[in-house]
Amino acid sequence: MGPTQGSHRYSPRRPASSSAPRSESRSSEFVRELELVSGAIRDPVAKLRYIRGALADYASLEGTVQLIPWGAARRVTYRHLSERALERMRRDPEAFRARAAALSPAAEQLPVRARTVPVERPAWASPVALLAVVGLVAGLAHYAVQAPGGAAEAATSTSVGSPPVSLDGPVPALPPAAPIQGVWLVESGRGFEQYSNGLRLDTSMQTGGDPRSYHIFSVEHGIAESPSSLPVGILYHTSESDIWPMAEAYNENLRDSSHRLLRYIQRNRLYHFVIDRFGRVFRVVQEQAKANHAGHSIWADEGIAYLNMNHSFLAVCFETRWEGGHALPITQAQLAGARALTGYLQHRYQIPSRMCVTHGIASVNPAKYLIGHHLDWARGFPFEAMGLPDAYEVPAPSVALFGFDYDDDFLKVMGQPWDGVVSAERILRDEAARANKTLEEVRQDRRQLYERWREEQKAADDRIATRAADVRPGSKEGG
Repeated sequence: MGPTQGSHRYSPRRPASSSAPRSESRSSEFVRELELVSGAIRDPVAKLRYIRGALADYASLEGTVQLIPWGAARRVTYRHLSERALERMRRDPEAFRARAAALSPAAEQLPVRARTVPVERPAWASPVALLAVVGLVAGLAHYAVQAPGGAAEAATSTSVGSPPVSLDGPVPALPPAAPIQGVWLVESGRGFEQYSNGLRLDTSMQTGGDPRSYHIFSVEHGIAESPSSLPVGILYHTSESDIWPMAEAYNENLRDSSHRLLRYIQRNRLYHFVIDRFGRVFRVVQEQAKANHAGHSIWADEGIAYLNMNHSFLAVCFETRWEGGHALPITQAQLAGARALTGYLQHRYQIPSRMCVTHGIASVNPAKYLIGHHLDWARGFPFEAMGLPDAYEVPAPSVALFGFDYDDDFLKVMGQPWDGVVSAERILRDEAARANKTLEEVRQDRRQLYERWREEQKAADDRIATRAADVRPGSKEGG
């Protein structure tokens, strides 16, 4: 890859007395390199945070770097400062924010423009070349960028030709904003709906499905006589599809991958909503219809239990991979879209926040009475950033109500169960002590209740399917 345009432009040396103009010229060199690197960052909040942190580095080393007599060497150094700020932001966003917050007002006045420029790195801008340049001016300064704790970081740099650094990772809660008095439809047109809380729904992939109809169970009274048709909760999923780096160089791959995913989901009526990597929110299955998203699943609230939640819960899918939950695999744009979508759904259907849970929490294997049949979002979901209570802390209904357990395969992935499973097991042990039974005897009692309710639900669902077939001959009840 060749040098950036203009990087070898000749500039005559100024007299020593012209120190002020030289400082202005050399600060503009830093600005150019900073803009080249920041051009790859599409999220405006992340870009601003990155620029502030890079400026903090610049302010601490400005006098030293400007003593380098060669323009090319200065520009390499400035580029290195910018790229190291980007890497530090990716590795430790909390520490980076703290450093950016300490930026001096004077440094913030540098004329950084918010323009988009492809990142091109000269072939000579390697760590080896940079260290050679710095060695030539070793008598001028100690070249080190200090971490927030005061320890010097080792020099790092992205190798030539490697994909741009991804800014996907843990995302903070959005700042509080003025409350919205209700959420309403502002306008709609061909392929979109715009809502008052900022949600823009893309409806170009929208399709119908079997009408929503399900039975609820009361812990005290058993199955309800009449079916329900309104959604009572939101179940969050991951797509587990191909995930490309979030960088401009992969834009076509990102778009094509999202479109293929949406077509597949539409064809199989898997989710009501999909949030792609760019934060766009698509309605796929209409809210009045069921989607085939939950399978065997359990959730409960205030003494009411919901089994096999395809009908009772709305499905929201993030285009991402869960990957064991070791890092939060969604973008800032997806977080913002999910918050707006959740707010709209909660307002429209009066869904309590405690009924917003994840697939990994609710999914079960009824054949073996095991939790975690699917584990997407079994940990790592950003409940706090979404403005929701932490559902991982809620005693797991599958365990507390129905005696489900987990096995070694579950622990190989999870390491340990989430806190709600532990508290649910404590409930079972306390009940066993009160009834003078073993824990296994209590589990068996709870599992018998689950089987009885499953049979009642199946019989009720069969009656609903028969009536639907009478109205629409040839229709099939999805799983």
